[in-house]
Amino acid sequence: MNSFFESALTLLQAAPAGPAASGSLVSTVLELVMKGGWSMVPLGLCSLVAVTLIVERVIVTRAVRISPPAFLATLKSLRRHPRQALAACAADPSPMARVMQATIKARHETRELQDKLGGEAGEREIQKLKVRMRLLSVMPQTATMLGLLGTVIGMIRTFTVIAASGESLGKTEKLAQGIYEAWTATAAGLFIAIPALIAYHLILARIDRAASQLDAGVQSWRDAETTDEVVAEVTPAVATSNSTVAAAMDGELVLAKG
Repeated sequence: MNSFFESALTLLQAAPAGPAASGSLVSTVLELVMKGGWSMVPLGLCSLVAVTLIVERVIVTRAVRISPPAFLATLKSLRRHPRQALAACAADPSPMARVMQATIKARHETRELQDKLGGEAGEREIQKLKVRMRLLSVMPQTATMLGLLGTVIGMIRTFTVIAASGESLGKTEKLAQGIYEAWTATAAGLFIAIPALIAYHLILARIDRAASQLDAGVQSWRDAETTDEVVAEVTPAVATSNSTVAAAMDGELVLAKG
């Protein structure tokens, strides 16, 4: 144990400092990756998978795709024409269209059944938006673990070089290579894990916002239906009242003439 610490101290004292070591600095990211050891290969695959999933989910969860303004405008104009509204929903591929289609089809059912059918349709669409999100959630942990594995292997290589010879002064480059590989793997793993973790939570927030959009669309349609029903009930009563008033006025006129 004492010989190990004496060797490490000797290496630190013999290591060049300041400008003398500037020639060994990594000048490019590619060189950094190449010197990071074999663990950089699975880390590179993790980064590729993470970027692909992030881009794909960001495109899928766009607000314009979830609830197209043009479709909402068309649906609003067809509020009093349920059959035409159903045809418009069938022709649109957006999640909002599928949820509204289920809601409109259940317009003759009870309020509780309407809520159930609309909620089930919305849940199906949200589950579609969450496809591959579990795989994306695994990427940060995987990258971190691979980085730690590379670190451990690099340190094992370093200690192996020290243990293989009691006199390690002539093997400074080998020792430095092991330490270099260890810290490079750690840095690469964190460099992949941190953005992937942030992107995962941002995409979940977009999915939550999409759920709110779907719910708002359904509630808007139901509020419009309720308003139409109230108007339909009030209109005959107003017409009857107006006819009664008109008949009474006509009777008064006849009496006056008599």
